[in-house]
Amino acid sequence: MILDTLGVGLLGTRTDVFNTVLQCSRRQHAVESSRVWGRPGESLPSHHAAFVHGVAVHSMDFDDTWHPATHPSGAVLPALLALAETLPDKPSGLQLLLAFNVGIEVQGRLLRFSKEAYNIPKSAAASAKLLSLSAVQTVAALAIASSSAGAPLANAATQTKPLHMGNAARAGLEASQLALFGLEGNTHILDLESGFGAFYPDYDPRPLAEVSSGSQYRWLLEEQNIAQKRFPAHLAMHWVADAAAEARAKLLNKCPDADLSQIKKITLRVPSSRYVDCPLPVSEHQARHSYQFNCCSALLDGQVSVQSFSRRQMNRSSLHQLLFKVELETPADNRSSFEEMYCEIVLETMEGEVFTARCDTFYGHWRNPLTHEDLLKKFKENASSVLSTEALEGLVDAVEHLETLQDCSKLCSYMHFNKHMMPRAERRYTASA
Repeated sequence: MILDTLGVGLLGTRTDVFNTVLQCSRRQHAVESSRVWGRPGESLPSHHAAFVHGVAVHSMDFDDTWHPATHPSGAVLPALLALAETLPDKPSGLQLLLAFNVGIEVQGRLLRFSKEAYNIPKSAAASAKLLSLSAVQTVAALAIASSSAGAPLANAATQTKPLHMGNAARAGLEASQLALFGLEGNTHILDLESGFGAFYPDYDPRPLAEVSSGSQYRWLLEEQNIAQKRFPAHLAMHWVADAAAEARAKLLNKCPDADLSQIKKITLRVPSSRYVDCPLPVSEHQARHSYQFNCCSALLDGQVSVQSFSRRQMNRSSLHQLLFKVELETPADNRSSFEEMYCEIVLETMEGEVFTARCDTFYGHWRNPLTHEDLLKKFKENASSVLSTEALEGLVDAVEHLETLQDCSKLCSYMHFNKHMMPRAERRYTASA
């Protein structure tokens, strides 16, 4: 999870939305600062570093996904790494891992009480653990962070959606720091309808099992694994892409020289959704949330990739012709749940031939996880857009030996590199020369 998040975060530092929030955040100054990923010689106040890195991780919707639907790592890891750089006694890799797991655990527990709780105080719990806050201070941190919860679905499939992740990272880190300085909040905020429940109407908290010091704690990650994406789009698109690629293979297997423009009709059977039905996307963010776009991209190319969302690929006339042939059906048995959904595709050709395919579990889902080799390949493809081979290999080694790492801020030292840029101090010297 950590390696994957760092890889998509590095790739995200090349996006427009990251550069926009970075430019805005450069106006902030502080005594304590954290280095910016992919920007040699540049630092920001820790909470702003957490913000821009959270945005980077989620900027392309390439980060991991859990069930119930949420992105577990994107707010937690940026907050922890930004905080670690500012602490006088640098946390070890093992301390970072424990804090990371605490953040994920709190998120998972709260998600059991609501199907809508997308933006929750997970980074506050993680930061509180890394700061070694007392139980009273940790409760205060969660209460403070809860006042910043909420992420409107209306901003899904827009450039603003990645800011939800950045805001969660920043707010959680700030909340733990405020609690450290003595700020308090309602200690029952997670139990009240007027508290955390004010953001989510279906929030129904229930007592958690008691944990004694002598008992062995079972983490939710041991019971519910995460999904890791092969291409940067909403998770539901991965069912669509795999089904479309299979239908394409069946078509070409029977007719190797088939002209895909001769497809007469494409029927997609998918779950009903409030925000991923974008028949004719005009932006990359809409395309990442479009059943139709991802289906047609996979039909044309055999797969969906990072390049699929480039302006050149999106503007292909062959793609636009196929988009107009897609019809959506939402069968009653196809539930809008990452645990139960499926995608079925039916291709009808001008000659009257029919090709069907169905995906119940895509490759990368928690029931069919990526192999370590494929996960490492994904990381290297993403990170190599920013890091040199030496820095990339150093980062992989640091993550794989994180439990024995004495200083977890070593991760930040690798994330700071950019093979396309020289440090700002060197740029100033070159300009003066």
